[in-house]
Amino acid sequence: MMRSFIEVGAESPFPIQNLPYGVFRPHSDRTARIGVAIGEFVLDLSVLDKFGHFQTTGVAGKNVFNQPSLNAYMALGRKVWKEVRAKIQQMLSADEATLRDDAVLRDKAFHRMADVELLMPAQIGDYTDFYASKEHATNVGIMFRGNDNALMPNWTHLPVGYHGRASSVVLSGTDVRRPQGQMKPPAAEAPVYGPCKQLDFELEMGWLIGPGNSLGEPIPVEEAEDHIFGLVLVNDWSARDIQTWEYQPLGPFIAKNFATSISPWVIPFEALEPFRVAGPEQEPQPLPYLRSTGAGSFDIRLEVSLQGASMGKPQRIAASNFRYLYWSMAQQIAHHTVGGCNLRPGDLLASGTISGPEKEMRGSLLELSWRGTEPLELENGEQRVWLEDGDRLTITGWCQGEGYRIGFGEVTGRVLPAGKSS
Repeated sequence: MMRSFIEVGAESPFPIQNLPYGVFRPHSDRTARIGVAIGEFVLDLSVLDKFGHFQTTGVAGKNVFNQPSLNAYMALGRKVWKEVRAKIQQMLSADEATLRDDAVLRDKAFHRMADVELLMPAQIGDYTDFYASKEHATNVGIMFRGNDNALMPNWTHLPVGYHGRASSVVLSGTDVRRPQGQMKPPAAEAPVYGPCKQLDFELEMGWLIGPGNSLGEPIPVEEAEDHIFGLVLVNDWSARDIQTWEYQPLGPFIAKNFATSISPWVIPFEALEPFRVAGPEQEPQPLPYLRSTGAGSFDIRLEVSLQGASMGKPQRIAASNFRYLYWSMAQQIAHHTVGGCNLRPGDLLASGTISGPEKEMRGSLLELSWRGTEPLELENGEQRVWLEDGDRLTITGWCQGEGYRIGFGEVTGRVLPAGKSS
């Protein structure tokens, strides 16, 4: 097994097999640049580049690491990403002296995690949210339309999605203010305006696009994975009562555009290859442009914890797995572009809520409390149907290898009370 000269424990999320990318700035000089996580350190790639250690790769002379976002690097494509990743792993290897034995270079290139601020990893131009979990779509359909009409007729034929709002994608740790809007209580004759009463989380994962495609030139499903730079954790906060009133006929609007939280570390697609698995069987067979061969999913374990304002510690409330997604990332990209839509470096695509077949695998409070009829019992005696002010919601994820773990870090956010009514 590959080993680094940097000490990394078996439970650490950031071993040499991972090396997630992020944008950071040290507390000492406040200049944003790109690094990778290794154990408890951030390795500054702009320093390695400055000292000429990437001259044999496709980033030579492009200055892509001395940047406040990953966009320029992501645009270079998979061949370059693999070259750079191989070089970083080589330099961090326990058997390689170049970085290990150069005290001056080590001092300049390594920063302790505690000594840096993590920033938004990409400049997100566009954000698309899908609805790719069959279990989630079925649960929601049963609640709102009954067993006989749980899935809409199109659902098993195409990846359903909508265009979200990129401006309100925020970094993990950002507080989220309870949104306000129109709602129509069941017994009311007319809508009312006020703070959302049914605030929810959504357990999702997202992926950042690399090179992308030209306008009018679809990405074939067999080439789609080459456009995935890496994955992040996503919590797509949702105002269920606002959404119920507003979503027909065009879908979510202000119920979903107030905040979407993502994790700061972008896990390289290559780091996930050992955990590739087949997704669910698809019936009926998709149309030819969506048909793919081979395993198209990944064994990524996901957990959700909640900590209320009066709770001494967080409590796990759900656990799911990325492998439950019915529609693969490749299929979602192929469908997104089949009409000619152009994806660009830094675009964010998200999976939609990831739910599994068991109750504890449901990826939202809407499902966990079954639309409020089955309140969630917390260890301190409290109950939850929806998120309350002061609640902190945290999502974590990882792939478990033999003796190492590919961790995604976490995405977390705390609910603040609604602002002054307009």
